[in-house]
Amino acid sequence: MGSEHTVKSFDEELRRLDNMVAEMGGLAEVQLQSALEALIRRDIEKAAEIVANDRRLDHLEAEVDQHTIAMLARRQPMAKDLREIVGALKVASMIERIGDYAKNVAKRTGAIAEMPPVPSAQTVVRLGGLAQQMVKDVLDAYLSRDVEQAKSVRARDRELDALYTSIFRELLTYMMEDPRNISACTHLLFVAKHIERIGDHATNIAEIVHFLVTGEMPLDDRPRQDESEMTIVTAHVPSDEE
Repeated sequence: MGSEHTVKSFDEELRRLDNMVAEMGGLAEVQLQSALEALIRRDIEKAAEIVANDRRLDHLEAEVDQHTIAMLARRQPMAKDLREIVGALKVASMIERIGDYAKNVAKRTGAIAEMPPVPSAQTVVRLGGLAQQMVKDVLDAYLSRDVEQAKSVRARDRELDALYTSIFRELLTYMMEDPRNISACTHLLFVAKHIERIGDHATNIAEIVHFLVTGEMPLDDRPRQDESEMTIVTAHVPSDEE
């Protein structure tokens, strides 16, 4: 009877841990969506709210840390149970980082809103939409322990990287064509990079889901399409006839 009670109690603690991670994930999703809305609307007040709300995510991560440490000390879990606890700890950390990147997008929005609009802003928001869907899907995969859904998210990181590289080139071109675009484009470059990193963290969570269910990390190389570090943009020099 005591053994059954112990198992039931441990299962309840694991469910509570999942609920805490789910709460963090929901908040991070809201933060990211709000940050993208503030960016497209050039809404400085909304951006400021997002920055302030990031503290809630920090507090939740601290609660997850305390709960997992207590579980490890009391239960001394092995095998799959240990994977569950350590996995939750890692996922919570990545969700907190996603929230940080959403906050950073909001911070840049304050500066971008005071500058003339740049056409690439719409494409950056589209990039954000891709990252937002990846985050939603990977959190669903984590809570349902769905390996196939996690694999789908991991594969989509290639699409996100490819669009990020395209935006990177486009913004560099705008800056070279007209120096007046440099400030706004620089802020947008940082925004795009923050969003690309959100996609990376969603992919990290997908790999953890794979580990939780199978006991192994994915063996194939992570799909990557980010070529921004090797991008070369040639400035257009008008000829005498132009």
